[in-house]
Order: sequence, then C-alpha cells, then structure tokens
Amino acid sequence: MHAITVDNPGGPEALCWSEVPDPIPGPGEILIDVAAAAVNRADLLQRQGLYSPPSGASSILGLECSGVIRELGPEVTQWSVGQPVCALLSGGAYAEKVIAPASQLLPVPTGVEIDIAATLPEVACTVWSNMMMTTKMIAGQSFLIHGGASGIGTHAIQLAKALGVRVAVTAGTPDKLDACRDLGADLTINYRDTDFVQAVHSFTDGVGVDRILDIMGAKYLDRNVDALGNDGHLVIIGMQGGAVAELNIAKLIAKRGSITATTLRGRPLAGPSGKAAIVESVVQNVWPLVEKGTVRPVVGAEVPISQAAEAHRLLENGEVVGKVLLRL
Repeated sequence: MHAITVDNPGGPEALCWSEVPDPIPGPGEILIDVAAAAVNRADLLQRQGLYSPPSGASSILGLECSGVIRELGPEVTQWSVGQPVCALLSGGAYAEKVIAPASQLLPVPTGVEIDIAATLPEVACTVWSNMMMTTKMIAGQSFLIHGGASGIGTHAIQLAKALGVRVAVTAGTPDKLDACRDLGADLTINYRDTDFVQAVHSFTDGVGVDRILDIMGAKYLDRNVDALGNDGHLVIIGMQGGAVAELNIAKLIAKRGSITATTLRGRPLAGPSGKAAIVESVVQNVWPLVEKGTVRPVVGAEVPISQAAEAHRLLENGEVVGKVLLRL
C-alpha cells in the first residue's frame, strides 16, 4: 500500500507518498480501507520531529480517518466487513489502509458523507471528553473558546450551543469571527486588537466565564485565570503559545478555580479515562446531534492525500476555518 512518510523531519516538503508494507490486524483490531483522513496540529509537530507517537502506535501520521472495514482481526464481533466507519487513531491515517482498535471505531453518522466523516472523531472526542466528561458543563453556563475558527473551535461552538451554553470565542481575522458567529457564537473577540479578559467580563456582567477551552498554553495562562469566574474551570489542550509559565496560585484559590491539562492521543485504550469510554460516550451523546444537523462538520479545505504538504501549509498558515481533509 501507499502512505505518507517522513524520511527526514522538517517542513511540509518532508512529506512523501511512498510504498510501505500492508498492516495486519491483531486481536481486537480492524483493518480499514481509508477513504479520507483529516489533518491535526499534532501531525505538524510530528512531521517536524517534535512529537513522537505513543509506544506501539504507527509512525505514519494521522489521528483520524473514515473508510470501509476490509478485515476483522481475531476476537472482533461487533463490526462487519464492508461497514462504513470513522476512527479515532494514535497514528496511521495518512495511508490507503490503517489498523484501528475495534473500540475506537464509530459508525458514520446518518446524513454525513463518508469522506467528510473523517473530520469528526478527533474534535468530537476532544471536546466531549474535556467539556462534558471532565468539567461537566451544563446549560446556562458561559464558555470561552480560544481558536474559535479551528477544527476544535467550530465543533465546540456548535456543541455548546446545542447544550444551552453561552459561547464566547477568540479568533484573529474578520472572516473567522464571522464564521464563528454563523455557527452560533454569542461573543466574538478579535484577539489582535481586543483584550479578551475585559471582553468576557463585560459579556458576563463582571462575573467571569465558567469554562475555558485553551489551545495556547503558557502565553494565555495568567489572563485565562483572570477571565475565569468563581468555581471556573480552565482546560488546556494545546501549547501554541509555549509550555512554561508562572501561575499565580493566589488568584486561582480566590476563585476556587480548577485547571486541567489533557491530551487525547496518549490516553490508554481502556479504563475510565480511556479512549474506548470516550468513543462510546460520543456515539451516544454527540452522534444524535450530528445526525439531526445540529452539530455539523466544518471543512475548510479538501486536498488529495498525495498533496499532503499543501494541506499542512494551509493549517500552519491559519488559512482555513474548520478542518483540512485529505482525500484518497
């Protein structure tokens, strides 16, 4: 089969469409003929040699895909050959075939094209696990999403609005702010010329927000604590603004605030915080909203997988709203 490989870490030009051995499913695993894969920032870091795959994961890039089941490994009974699926992966999606644990497969939602379904597993599992399974977000609360026009952000806006939550977002261009408003955001903040702390305090009548989903890390840590309300919860899922910052614990204690820093890729397969439990909860709770059209995939660009370098450039340069899709 063919797959995108990285012979020498570096820029987008490091990506090569190469022939590699076919994967063979083991016990509890499924082989998928890939229809499409989606690009995530973890892929950009791995391409640069800055993010190694978890132990035992494929070295091929790609954390999510869609396609058709080609072969069932031993001990798999709940899926069928020929069934259309999408999958949450630890790697391997940028290929003609990929192996996935059976417990990390999701059915393609009714009404969603099989290719487009590739853009859903990572964002749905990230947002649902953090904002619902971890922080227990409820109707009537306020929610600040940094990077509102990203794949994560566009999904989080729609899910939060479906759950009755008031949503504020940050983004850096007028067209991205417009896109966030079209998806339901109640407050859009241009982080280039507006202090998001002041904006959310005005939005909440001086109270501060209940939840923050942050992709920036160090750069926004102190201001995120300032933006939180009492009993607020900051969830950090990215480090685009750096990894090391000073935390004013006194400010956090005064607000009875909480900070959680999480990753999806490195979670175990099983257990209460494992991927299987997250996938099951997403299928039960998020998929019905997708099938109703209340939460829809947002695809900003579609690129043939042989041109994966261009897809990486688009994501790195911030030129798209939503996800970048690689079609096979």
